[in-house]
Amino acid sequence: MIDIPRANLPKALDIPQLYFRPPTADVPAYKPMVIPPADLERPEETEAEQTTEQPEPPKLTIPVLDIQMPIPETAVVITAVTTAVVAVATTSVTQTLFEPIKKKVQKQLQAKVNKWKENQKKKKDSSKNSKTE
Repeated sequence: MIDIPRANLPKALDIPQLYFRPPTADVPAYKPMVIPPADLERPEETEAEQTTEQPEPPKLTIPVLDIQMPIPETAVVITAVTTAVVAVATTSVTQTLFEPIKKKVQKQLQAKVNKWKENQKKKKDSSKNSKTE
């Protein structure tokens, strides 16, 4: 028999198994909107729906001019009044707050403008004096 040498190999490393889960995504979903065709008609075996008429809104009669004006709903009147009150209050408050600031800024600006005018006048006078000499 032939003597074949054997290699002495080290034991294999114990590598833990990695379990890879593929990513998932939330796919957006929507309810499809059904649009009826333009030539849609009621089936013959069904009856037409009874529609109830809404009561006519109250009207205010102006006797001298003989005009009828519709009275708006309470919610509309309340909204309009609230908006008007808030607008007037805001304007009044801001006007009293900003009036003193406005006066101070105007004084400062006017002083700057006056100083600028004086400087311009001095430059003109000095240029006239240098031309005459």
